[in-house]
Amino acid sequence: MKKTFTFLIVLLSSVNIYAQENIDLLTYANTQDINFFSSIKNGAKVKEYITVSKNSVKMGDTLILGTPTSEEMNTRTYSGSYGTKARGGVAQSRSTSKKTYEFLQMGRPAGFGSIMAAMNGNAQSMADNSLKNTSVIVNEIITYHRGSKNKPLYVVMVLGEINGRAFGINKYLSVMDTELAIESGEVLLKNRKMTRDEAIAKLKEAKELMEIDMMSKEEFEKLKKELAPIITSKPQD
Repeated sequence: MKKTFTFLIVLLSSVNIYAQENIDLLTYANTQDINFFSSIKNGAKVKEYITVSKNSVKMGDTLILGTPTSEEMNTRTYSGSYGTKARGGVAQSRSTSKKTYEFLQMGRPAGFGSIMAAMNGNAQSMADNSLKNTSVIVNEIITYHRGSKNKPLYVVMVLGEINGRAFGINKYLSVMDTELAIESGEVLLKNRKMTRDEAIAKLKEAKELMEIDMMSKEEFEKLKKELAPIITSKPQD
């Protein structure tokens, strides 16, 4: 009887650990709810994530890399001598810049420390403009705490190339903060839902087109009816 009781305890503990490390569905609201995130371990794998804008991202989904939002500066100094003897030296420096992603890092995340370093701008290898408009596949979705276990969660995505090709010498890319990458436009979701602000802007544009006879009143009313549920919905916090 004692052995059976001990076995049940071990089994229940194993199930609990599994629940903490494997999440079928994670929402943005979950990531901010201490009653939920306090039981989640760093590095927990997620099958599907619902963003703050109610868009779904699943393992296996295809995404598109948008426009980089950062800029990296490189400065090189060249020096040399002149004349028949080394009578003096001359040095020149040249600076170059390239567009880099703020939230897309080359390679897989190598643990919590490197993720925090990347978010603080200390990452050594961020993706650059050459990957703009690249289609990618979501290989993994992982969640981490923003510090201690009593801090909210954020979501990291590990992206792979279409057909298993590599991004140069790296097989994977890591999106270091999914929400910020989507908000900044560095990662574009296919079939994403239109935001309230986008719906208002689209309706305003349509009204202007109607006023200059570039859109019929019937077309405008149809569009207005389609956008009304988005515009009248409660804005996200």
